[in-house]
Amino acid sequence: MLVRLTSSTSGEVVMLAEHLRGLLEVLDKDCTARGIFTLEQLPPTIAKLKTLVEADRQAAHLYEQAKIQAENQAGKMAGEAAENEVEEDAEDDETADETPIWLGQRAVPLLHLMERTLREKGFILWQADRDF
Repeated sequence: MLVRLTSSTSGEVVMLAEHLRGLLEVLDKDCTARGIFTLEQLPPTIAKLKTLVEADRQAAHLYEQAKIQAENQAGKMAGEAAENEVEEDAEDDETADETPIWLGQRAVPLLHLMERTLREKGFILWQADRDF
């Protein structure tokens, strides 16, 4: 299900309900069919989202480092022949090596909408077909 977040001053963002749910939970908002971020709520909400984005960036960096380290260890332990076989398998199944999309990455469009709305002294409404 899609949720439309509309700024009174700066456009809109459309997100999947399952992704927005995680953000709204962090922001202590109910996942109702309709909701609002008032002008007064925007500064602390923006601060929370910025903290989330930064924490997720750090977590993503650590994840990538751990992934590279694990791959290097596997290559050393398995030897050259096994390493070639792993590379061929990885080419066949590229989806297995996709980097996950973190919640902080999903927050960035909403964060930008909130910052623009705050500068223009507006508010943001969200609307979905039903509670999510």
